[in-house]
Amino acid sequence: MDPRFVDVGSVRADLEAADYLADDGIAGVVYLADRLQKPILVEGPAGTGKTQLAKSVAEITGARLIRLQCYEGLDEAKALYEWNYKKQLLRIQAERNSEVEWDAIEDDIFSDEFLLTRPLLEAIRSEDPVVLLIDEVDRVEIETEALLLEILSDYQVSIPELGTIEAKQIPLVFLTSNNTRELSEALKRRCLYLHIDYPEMEREKQIILNKVDGLTDNLADQITRIVRSIRQLELKKAPSVSETIDWARTLILLGIDQIDAETATDTVNILLKYQSDITKAIKEFAQSDEFSG
Repeated sequence: MDPRFVDVGSVRADLEAADYLADDGIAGVVYLADRLQKPILVEGPAGTGKTQLAKSVAEITGARLIRLQCYEGLDEAKALYEWNYKKQLLRIQAERNSEVEWDAIEDDIFSDEFLLTRPLLEAIRSEDPVVLLIDEVDRVEIETEALLLEILSDYQVSIPELGTIEAKQIPLVFLTSNNTRELSEALKRRCLYLHIDYPEMEREKQIILNKVDGLTDNLADQITRIVRSIRQLELKKAPSVSETIDWARTLILLGIDQIDAETATDTVNILLKYQSDITKAIKEFAQSDEFSG
């Protein structure tokens, strides 16, 4: 398969055109993943753009995005494939009074017509370019993680009734993790590693300027400074980039062009979702010399 990207600079430029502001580190890992045909394990705090990176890469490459949302209890039937048992039963009942041999019926009901493909098998069987997003992989059990490792090692699936199905094209794979548990060394070895943290203040400013219509440079600058100061507090959950964007949109809707302590206090619930965090932030606002009134 031909490479998707010319060089690291083109990755960064293409992502920026899709409103994803990547630094050279992010663009470099995406470039190498394409050239080396390796999955990318993307770790970092929630809301820092891990999932959006996969979506943006799919957009700039014109690939189909296939997403497997991980959760506790996810098993092979939901991740890989399962048989349409109801449809199989109907076919068996329809053939019951016929003279068709059981071997012929069995071959029939265990065919593509009765196979329900799930995201992993769908990504492997696709003839068109695919970006496979395995979101929040740290939520699954070790057994399911082992299944993912097997698929991503060989890009093939073994179905007892059908045989081995090999990938028609190697998808570009993103696995995201919020670090709720430690992933296995085997999975980490298989992947290129990328950590996406909260962006530097100037980069976050550019992100919200790109995402929020009507936002002035001065207000964007003030928003990012305040959010940065809040993240330095000891919080249960620091505000994500997406919450910074939501706060900026809120301020625009309220007609705010300059944030004072009262405005910050009245709208801080857009940024923070725990009362203990809100209390700490309000106390910080009262003591800060950031505000003009």
